[in-house]
Amino acid sequence: MILKLLENQGKVKRLDVELKRDIEKQVFAAARNNNISSIQFRNVVARKLGLNITDSECLSFLAIKGRATPKELAHYTGLTTGSTTAMLDRLEKSQFIKRKPNPEDRRSVLIEISEKWAKTAAPLVKGIQQSQAELIASYTDEELKIIADFLTRFTNNVIEQTKRVESSPPS
Repeated sequence: MILKLLENQGKVKRLDVELKRDIEKQVFAAARNNNISSIQFRNVVARKLGLNITDSECLSFLAIKGRATPKELAHYTGLTTGSTTAMLDRLEKSQFIKRKPNPEDRRSVLIEISEKWAKTAAPLVKGIQQSQAELIASYTDEELKIIADFLTRFTNNVIEQTKRVESSPPS
């Protein structure tokens, strides 16, 4: 009888470990799929607006951050400073951004999205924003705390690894 109980406990532990591994794989797959679907969504929005993906990424970054220097945008997009200037010239010509003097550095400017960009992009992203808000609202406060913690830590891992790779010598 005792042997049977110990044998069953061993099976339960194996099942628990297997279940945890399966859930971990599901989380990684979901994170990858989220990244892929986000890229696809941003690409569709860019095409609808006649933008290339780098210009669209710049505008998305500005929409999230509020404003940035050209140097920050060059770093984010991976463009050279010259290419960043050309991108900003295109976006300014399209009236999607505004250049403003940087109050902290007279030699620099700050880039902000314009009202035209906000009005142009809003109808395209309204549906996803509403769907995501409804999804978030469907979770309890405790579940949201866990989700927020996970996403924050997951993002911090990506940021740390980006810095590590960026600072390492080329292969």
